[in-house]
Amino acid sequence: QVQLVESGGGLVQPGGSLRLSCAASGSIFSVNAMDWYRQAPGKQRELVAHITSVGTTNYTDSVKGRFTISRDNAKNTVYLQMNSLKPEDTAVYYCNAQISSYYRNGVYDYWGQGTRVTVSS
Repeated sequence: QVQLVESGGGLVQPGGSLRLSCAASGSIFSVNAMDWYRQAPGKQRELVAHITSVGTTNYTDSVKGRFTISRDNAKNTVYLQMNSLKPEDTAVYYCNAQISSYYRNGVYDYWGQGTRVTVSS
């Protein structure tokens, strides 16, 4: 089995920073792209940041210049450094990874359980 476990959410004031982490574990053969999504109350889940296995990144326009996605391939972990946070960044943040494992053929999407980020004074 494969699991993604997120950490790092919490309550922060506007202008503050948080760093989210998401570690993949289990019978992993390889991890391809890794992503961070978020879902605000009453809204659809949206892609926030994407990183390929070789480190190419993409961001949604609303977070460009404020958020940075990175990964540690040796630890099968993806990070999201969030700076200059705004109230509109409040959401549950989910990590997603495309993983091939030893226990079944093919590449599959796996999701973390979500971590809540609240930006409020």
